[in-house]
Amino acid sequence: MADSPEYVPPKVWTWAQPSGGHFASINRPIAGPTHDKELPVGRHPLQLYSLGTPNGVKVTILLEELLALGHTGAEYDAWLINIREGDQFGSGFIGVNPNSKIPALLDRSGPEPIRVFESGSILLYLAEKFGAFIPKDIQGRTETLNWLFWQMGSAPYLGGGFGHFYAYAPTKIEYAIDRFAMEVKRQLDVLDRRLAESEYLAGNDYTIADIAVFPWYGGLAKGWQYGAAEFLSVQDYKHVQRWADTILARPAVRRGRMVNRLSGEPSEQLRERHDASDFETKTQDKIEANRS
Repeated sequence: MADSPEYVPPKVWTWAQPSGGHFASINRPIAGPTHDKELPVGRHPLQLYSLGTPNGVKVTILLEELLALGHTGAEYDAWLINIREGDQFGSGFIGVNPNSKIPALLDRSGPEPIRVFESGSILLYLAEKFGAFIPKDIQGRTETLNWLFWQMGSAPYLGGGFGHFYAYAPTKIEYAIDRFAMEVKRQLDVLDRRLAESEYLAGNDYTIADIAVFPWYGGLAKGWQYGAAEFLSVQDYKHVQRWADTILARPAVRRGRMVNRLSGEPSEQLRERHDASDFETKTQDKIEANRS
């Protein structure tokens, strides 16, 4: 895609060529499976099929937080879905999420498996299932859902908008980068103003709203999203920084960020998680050491 004023859209768009960029090999204008592949199933009630992206990390953080509270029913197997290799287009995965996006969850704790897809839906499902990280009073619950759905509606401007054109697009387009940078900074200001008056997004308590927003906007504030911290002057959002530091200090958050991760320090990559002991014995550094 070129930044050219001569381009005139045709009357009917057709898929004539790959879109370019990091994900060109998997982008396509149709749904449905590309190959037959059953999903693995572990021994725990909850089966998570995911990748350590911001959307995937939301769910693993919540699961680790639930386990930290003593909810043994939240034990889970986390299976790696490598989206750059097209794992999300396997027939088994599409059976859990017809939209071919991670994360996807299968709850096998009841008489019939329940599929849950879309990260916000998974967070809400788990919070209600275990009665945790969502207030019981109507005002607190509604404020939590306000910010949960704010994240679901806002993050595409950060990821598919700013992140794509700033970090991944094959051509740097000034208009597109400026347009989405402006919107992301507005969103950061929304969060900063809210967090100036409230310890957490929904009030005094840590909730699924914070768990949803943190991997995207906390990651941006702490400098691991798109290499854009300096470009967006994220240090100026002092209340977002305080909030991000508070959440990052939680042990369950640190564990959740490791699960299904394919990048960063090998000691912080737990590509699959099937037991709590895996954090001590199966991180990528230990797996590589055992191979040598």
